[in-house]
Amino acid sequence: MLQKRHLLHWLQKKLCHNEIWIYFYFVIYVLFYIQKHLYSSFTERISNMKPLSSFKPQAVFSDIDGTLLTSEHVVSPLTSSAIHTLTDQGVLFTISSARSPSGIRPIIKKNDFHCCTIAFSGALILDEDQNILYEKGISISDASKIIDVIEKKCPHVTWNVFTSEDWIVKDRTDPHVIHEETVVETTSIEGSLQSLSDTLMVDKILCMCDSEYMSPSETLLRKYFPELSIARSSDSLLEIMAGGINKAEAVKYLCDLRKIPLTSTIAFGDNYNDLEMLEAVGCGVLMGNAPSELQKHFSFVTKSNDQDGIFQAFKELGVLN
Repeated sequence: MLQKRHLLHWLQKKLCHNEIWIYFYFVIYVLFYIQKHLYSSFTERISNMKPLSSFKPQAVFSDIDGTLLTSEHVVSPLTSSAIHTLTDQGVLFTISSARSPSGIRPIIKKNDFHCCTIAFSGALILDEDQNILYEKGISISDASKIIDVIEKKCPHVTWNVFTSEDWIVKDRTDPHVIHEETVVETTSIEGSLQSLSDTLMVDKILCMCDSEYMSPSETLLRKYFPELSIARSSDSLLEIMAGGINKAEAVKYLCDLRKIPLTSTIAFGDNYNDLEMLEAVGCGVLMGNAPSELQKHFSFVTKSNDQDGIFQAFKELGVLN
């Protein structure tokens, strides 16, 4: 350090009257600063980083569509086996989805999972026995205002209303509804909000539309209802929940309830409504089939949902050892 000071002093004394050399003196000083303050800090952080192979989670959270399920809407044998291995070791496994409980239960049953459920992107949390741990919804009166705006301002959008048990639509013959029923293996009910009791809460309003109408519809609804949580779950699905609802807050709530530090958790997701969750956990893993715009911002991108992405990430993290 003393030698550096001598050098700087010599440059200042001998060359201070020459503008070019003054600039050179400044550059030398900056380089010395970087070496002392930034490089040493960077190397210290690198030396303290744990290798991926040492990561041992206490909880694993996974989105469903595009993540846990393949494009054939099944859990691959490798992924299912890996999840069972972890739960047998005491790791908490939780399905975290925008789906309703009735759209999640068939997956749990088919794969014999013993897990908690985060439904409606965090508006409803259930324990392993399907008991409600947390619920925050939209009042019937507020939901009516939202539906009114959708019908008047977004003519290309098909609305769906979800309570903890029911899925209500205006027209079951709508192509979007028919497709969704096939995917989630659940039957909707034709009806209106007026048929619901005022004491019930609407856990989610789902907007369906062709992809070209998604951005303008999302922008308009955000403008009318800035107090609500609004997030895309795909290019054709937009979720509307009560304010403050997202998967990250649900993950934090459940971890706090089970006394699990967030630093000891892993989460898997593939779309924009998974973003907060992936950023909140100790290790957020983005699927290889996620939108390219999301992949630019994640350091850990695993294989796609059709390439056993979850299992491959477990292998890379060393959690199955």
